Amino acid sequence: MFKKILIANRGVIACRIARTLKSMGIASVAVYSDADRHSQHVADADEAIHIGPAPASESYLRVDAILDAAIKTGAQAIHPGYGFLSENADFAQACADAGLTFIGPTPAQMRAFGLKHTARELAGANDVPLLPGSGLLADAEQAIVEAARIGYPVMLKSTAGGGGIGMQLVWRADELQAAFQSVERLAKSAFKSGGLFLEKYVEAARHVEVQIFGDGRGHVVSLGERDCSLQRRNQKIIEEAPAPGLSDTQRLQIAHTAERLGRAIGYQSAGTVEFVFDSSNGQFYFLEVNTRLQVEHGVTEEITGIDLVEWMVLQAADELDISNFQATFHGHSIQARIYAEDPGKNFQPCSGLLTSAVFPKHARVETWVTTGSEVSPYYDPMIGKVIVKADTRAQAIAKLSTALSTTQIAGIETNVPCLRQIVATETFSAGRQTTRYLSTLKYAARSIEVLEAGIQTTLQDYPGRIGYWHVGMPPSGPMDSLAMRLANRLVGNSDGAAALEMTLSGPTLKFNCDALIAIAGAAFDVQLNGQAIAAWQRHGVKAGDVLKIAGICGAGARCYMAIAGSIDVPDYLGSKATFTLGQVGGHGGRTLRTGDVLHIGDNVASSKQLTNIDASAIPRYDSHWTIGVLYGPHGAPDFFTDADIETFFAADWEVHYNSSRTGVRLIGPKPQWARRDGGEAGLHPSNIHDNAYAIGAIDFTGDMPVILGPDGPSLGGFVCPAVVVKAELWKVGQLKPGDKVRFERLSLQQALSLATDQEFVVENLTRTNVKKTTLPGDTDDDAIIHRIGKSSTSVAVTYRIAGDDYLLIEYGPLVLDLNLRFRVHALMEALQAQNIHGIIDLTPGIRSLQVHYDNARLSLTALMDILLREETSLPAIHDMEVPTRIVHLPLAWNDSQTQLAIQKYT
Repeated sequence: MFKKILIANRGVIACRIARTLKSMGIASVAVYSDADRHSQHVADADEAIHIGPAPASESYLRVDAILDAAIKTGAQAIHPGYGFLSENADFAQACADAGLTFIGPTPAQMRAFGLKHTARELAGANDVPLLPGSGLLADAEQAIVEAARIGYPVMLKSTAGGGGIGMQLVWRADELQAAFQSVERLAKSAFKSGGLFLEKYVEAARHVEVQIFGDGRGHVVSLGERDCSLQRRNQKIIEEAPAPGLSDTQRLQIAHTAERLGRAIGYQSAGTVEFVFDSSNGQFYFLEVNTRLQVEHGVTEEITGIDLVEWMVLQAADELDISNFQATFHGHSIQARIYAEDPGKNFQPCSGLLTSAVFPKHARVETWVTTGSEVSPYYDPMIGKVIVKADTRAQAIAKLSTALSTTQIAGIETNVPCLRQIVATETFSAGRQTTRYLSTLKYAARSIEVLEAGIQTTLQDYPGRIGYWHVGMPPSGPMDSLAMRLANRLVGNSDGAAALEMTLSGPTLKFNCDALIAIAGAAFDVQLNGQAIAAWQRHGVKAGDVLKIAGICGAGARCYMAIAGSIDVPDYLGSKATFTLGQVGGHGGRTLRTGDVLHIGDNVASSKQLTNIDASAIPRYDSHWTIGVLYGPHGAPDFFTDADIETFFAADWEVHYNSSRTGVRLIGPKPQWARRDGGEAGLHPSNIHDNAYAIGAIDFTGDMPVILGPDGPSLGGFVCPAVVVKAELWKVGQLKPGDKVRFERLSLQQALSLATDQEFVVENLTRTNVKKTTLPGDTDDDAIIHRIGKSSTSVAVTYRIAGDDYLLIEYGPLVLDLNLRFRVHALMEALQAQNIHGIIDLTPGIRSLQVHYDNARLSLTALMDILLREETSLPAIHDMEVPTRIVHLPLAWNDSQTQLAIQKYT
């Protein structure tokens, strides 16, 4: 037996072979191109050798590179898989010449069946039924004469073709000249052979093939037939075994015919004899022989219990004798091929990053991709196979339907939705599919195509990615949560449904299905099929309609489009919100691009549940904004002078052009500052030791204030004199360059009342009966709500309010003291251990802990009671033990932003 085998392939089959070799105790060697350096087959193999650039002609088709890799690694044999060099007789001979075993048929056998016209001659000589056809054609003129003799329609084929490539259906004589030139050109390019021949086309054709296996000792057996009729552009999509609808007599006849052909040349290893089965008369005719393992071999394995890869290895090692073998069959198996291609665009191949790759657990799945894999444009777009087995065909169909429903692949388009549709058809259920069936099946896509993307269009949900602030992951979510929630409410979606956020200029979208939409937010020029439509209303769209959301035409910066049923993208850390800087969430972790396809969910509310919005509930948009804030956490006299705070609230701040979802920069008066510098934290008086920020915090980065957005940093070393209250955060999302902003100082009670009012409006789509909140009212005079003085046993503690949902706890003086960090850690662990209802996040800084809490579930008074109680029970610092680890330097963080920072500061 071999000790080491090189796999001369990639993707699904390379992974499959590697795993079988491992089960046999044989070491495996993978080869890979530049594009496949992170492919799963590289990880699955024991060794991996780089063989060239991404194009197959410079890597996987390079005989010299593959042989060199085998020799260098000490491999004794090469398994070619399928595709690439698997049916290349010259490669098989080169392996033998290099002293390597080619796991497959002999070069002579490959040549005998390799060209379709010679395979037809061999089949005819062994009494295998043939369709009327021709020999090799000299030119188009001879093709026209032969086609007239055979009778239209005819299939024009390349003798060296394969995989559905190099063939064209011709219905009339006037089509044949152009078809001949096209197929000849393709055949010369793809197969280095321009030989063409004709074959009679069977209109009610099924593609039925027989798996044969020869042990090289003269014994060839049939392992049953498969139906591969479900094809698009002559490429198989769904295969099953046994073939439905055949009689026992027909099964025996086709099996014996295939065995007879194999025995005629003493065939060895795995092979497939393919037939055209005419559904109209029950006759089958020879098509071709594939001298390799087929993509669909898995369904044969399922019903026979045979590992065909293992048999191929045993045969190549001369350790397989099937002289007394008799195949037995159990149950029914179906395979669905998953392709990275868009069925809504005539199965156009897709490439890019997979943001989600979730496969069914209760099915046999063969794939080379995982979440985060990059699908290259250089190779066949098949990324996986889902195979099921059951006692009956009906049970297998049901099992496959369930498996496909739980298959979730996102980031690029795949044919999974199309597979679900095919499996659900009555034609497939009845087993009446023919090779032409899919050409008549209209793909019903519940999707939207992006024709133009707009300036910055992203998918967001509310409230975003909550609970990860302590590890630096921002919530993202909508900049204007009020408008997006109202839009979702209009179409009957749940509050957290994903919707589109559009900034300054929106996308142009083509709907592939009927849908119900609503647009809310700032006034944009919105047209459906060229006709203007109003915001804050529901609109029905039909399949084929084009919606253009052009530039903004009034105050504000952003609008939102909700679709009944929501936009269907996978969750990332519990949210569908797009965080572009982290490249996660939404559609591919990025803004939309032209050509993207968005899928619509099925969970559509009944029209009886829908409510129109009252004019009183529609927010007002302006270019001069008043935004309610809470004073703190950092105020006067510690950081600012009293005059600075007065100026801050009296000024009309101007929105800077360099503003984004990360933060909105403001232009206005410079503070005089209460300090000359930041002490240990930095040279500028705005500097402090890092502490956590609240969303909506107005932090001074030097002399310029920035309103922290939902994509902003969780930690920073700048002072924040005020935080935008939760009910007013939507206004930050509508600020655009040149707008003026004045901050209005509120009390905590006013902030909570505003939040309650806003929840009523979202729920009821009206302001009627909302209790009017009086503004302005009594305000909190101090950013500090409580202090604990320093004692002989503990450090001083300061409790600072940071908006209506955040509290900042600071320990000791403004110095860098590791003991203070231990104290922060002790408090954080004590709170985490209690799992307190209402606490969302605990984010430690250098000498601080920020508590993000839900004031509707946990009041500030109740929170303070908990904190003060915990403070008295914390252990002394010198008694604390914390988990530690050793970090070995140097560490290298080769990230684009790190490189940018290095360049900036060098």
